[in-house]
Amino acid sequence: MDLDKHDSADSGRGRPQQPVASAAPVVPAEPAVPAAPAVPADPAGAIRASDADRDRIADILREALAEGRLDAEEHSDRIDAVYRAKTVGELEPIVRDLPAGASDARPPRRQPASYTYGPELPDGPTENLVAVFSSSTRKGRWRVGGRTQAFSLFGSIEIDLTEAMFGQRLTVINATSIFGNVEVRVPENISLRGSGTGIFGNFEVDTLEAADPEAPVVVVNGYSVFGNVEAKPKRGKRIADLHDRLRKHLGR
Repeated sequence: MDLDKHDSADSGRGRPQQPVASAAPVVPAEPAVPAAPAVPADPAGAIRASDADRDRIADILREALAEGRLDAEEHSDRIDAVYRAKTVGELEPIVRDLPAGASDARPPRRQPASYTYGPELPDGPTENLVAVFSSSTRKGRWRVGGRTQAFSLFGSIEIDLTEAMFGQRLTVINATSIFGNVEVRVPENISLRGSGTGIFGNFEVDTLEAADPEAPVVVVNGYSVFGNVEAKPKRGKRIADLHDRLRKHLGR
């Protein structure tokens, strides 16, 4: 018995001592820092797409199909993507590889209004220009009213708005010419519209749309009998700052 204990003790002495694993210290976890919200690289891309934006991209795709840049299947897939898009940023990649470029995917930026007008006066006084076997001219620096009546009988009337000041956005000219002539001239940076009838005569309005949506609008209506009514822009004539000119004229 004693020999067995001795042998076992000797055998225990010859074995290497196994190190005792010590418990690793517990480090308290740091509180999570909330991530900063992502800021889009291009804020304009986050603008919600309108129907007009989608239609503009669809037009680019339609042209690309007609030119052979897209086949029918690609065109169909991209059109589906156009009408699924929610923002302008989703529209841009659809036409990025086409000649129109992604710039056309962005809605045009509206420039601040260049013109400021006084209060609308629909019932304000009407200016009358009459030429019977004579001539009548209205030009130079003058304030245009909301409505003008021009009547020419064997006479001539000239209305030149190239240096005029517009107190309102809409100006209507009703022109009647019987064996006479009525000519209206406007600056190139306003809108010109109108409609009329020529009976054995001429009624001509060269329509014009200004780039600025707030620019003045001149509408010429009426008719001519054996006469002439003509309205068109005057080449090289532009109104640079209608608001300041009107304000100085009124002493404000």
